[in-house]
Amino acid sequence: MIKEILGRKLGMTQIFTGEGEMIGVSVVEVEPVCILEKIVYPTKMKAKIGAFRVEDHRVNKVKKPILGYFKKLGVGAYKIIKEVEVEGEDIPLREKVGIDIFQEGELVSVRGKSKGRGFQGGMKRWGWSGQPLSHGSTTHRRIGSSGASTYPARVIKGHRMPGHMGARWKTVRNLKILRVDKENKVLFIKGAIPGHKNSIVLIKKK
Repeated sequence: MIKEILGRKLGMTQIFTGEGEMIGVSVVEVEPVCILEKIVYPTKMKAKIGAFRVEDHRVNKVKKPILGYFKKLGVGAYKIIKEVEVEGEDIPLREKVGIDIFQEGELVSVRGKSKGRGFQGGMKRWGWSGQPLSHGSTTHRRIGSSGASTYPARVIKGHRMPGHMGARWKTVRNLKILRVDKENKVLFIKGAIPGHKNSIVLIKKK
């Protein structure tokens, strides 16, 4: 059985427990993925899956080498091909696996690309407190001195500076699945997960 599956983040909402407690949850749509082939490595084994089916009227947009790969396997075209971890050696090829592998109450890890914030200053990027806001100061949000003294007379490598913020792969671990909606193929995961709305995330079983 596969231990990881791809999903689409739909956004966040709130649900209420039986005791009336309000909990913020992330809503993730999990469409069935197709197990394309088994890959045996020297130390471990993985499975290659296809996620998010390409509509029939858009198959002509798929590149021919990739389309030939799917035709060779005898399956439809998928938008994403990814290697995922598996449990055990009995992997049913060409079968579809979906939201059924998850259960309410179990813990998962979610990996996704965080929202891109563009170029940001040190106060927003690193939480700097800034310089005096009084009338006499002329530098409120600038970084100030960043170099060392006479020796080594340069900016130390790795020093926190303004720059590109976000758009990095992040993993949030030990998130609890509060509800599994098999009819609508939706998971309700407690807390926030990386990524913007409609972004693709990887959900890994504990």
